[in-house]
Amino acid sequence: MKKRKGRKPKFTAKTADKYDLYQRSVQSADDDIKFLDRVYQSTRGHRANHFREDFCGTALLTATWVKRGPEYTGEGFDIDPKPLAWGRNHNFEPIDEAAARALLHQKDVREPSRTAPDLRCAQNFSYCVFKQRSELMEYFRAAYEDLADNGLFVIDLQGGTESMEETEEETKVAGGFTYIWDQHEYWPVTAETKCYIHFRFRDGSEIRRAFTYNWRLWGLAELQDALYEAGFAQVDCYWEGTASDGTSGNGIFRKTRRGENCASFIAYLAAFK
Repeated sequence: MKKRKGRKPKFTAKTADKYDLYQRSVQSADDDIKFLDRVYQSTRGHRANHFREDFCGTALLTATWVKRGPEYTGEGFDIDPKPLAWGRNHNFEPIDEAAARALLHQKDVREPSRTAPDLRCAQNFSYCVFKQRSELMEYFRAAYEDLADNGLFVIDLQGGTESMEETEEETKVAGGFTYIWDQHEYWPVTAETKCYIHFRFRDGSEIRRAFTYNWRLWGLAELQDALYEAGFAQVDCYWEGTASDGTSGNGIFRKTRRGENCASFIAYLAAFK
């Protein structure tokens, strides 16, 4: 179809909202909740009811969780007031009475929940903000103590040699913009990395460094060891399968004991109390 004359692009650097762009390009809340629910049910034999989202930002996962039905409640924790406020306006106001079943806390993620969660998660590698092992262990121990009996704590992680490269990866997103993941710096001695998210639009405009991350890249095996040391009784790894093109992930995660030696991978660690 020919473009209409004078039609303005939906997204530009002047009109776009960076939190909206992030949710569209980075998050897949429905799929994430289905995965978390499946892992919990497969090991506990029943569904989780109370959910906690650490480093929640706009708390999209929490909103997706509570709107499933009246038996589902949730809490979100983040120290940044801006995404929390955005989430209240854009993710919770539209779901009406379901929003009353969620609490958003502007607090450190090491603080306890109002109600012990059945299921707790830290998505998008957010816990990597803890660069010292002592800080990471404090967080994992707090998560363990906070969980309900038979609770589940889930984190995602990235790995492989490509996770340590200084490179940019571009992805076109439905709606008419490009998401750019910029692995800007990596320091092998400390495993510290600095990453940015940029957005580019059809009119040629850009939002540079919309989000900045100063992290330590933790390895899968050392994260497993840390979770066991924190007190968890069982830590399972869920590995992403390979798409038909043979070069990317397919978004399907299955439990594994060894994984696959590849240049880039995404995985989950599910730690049971």
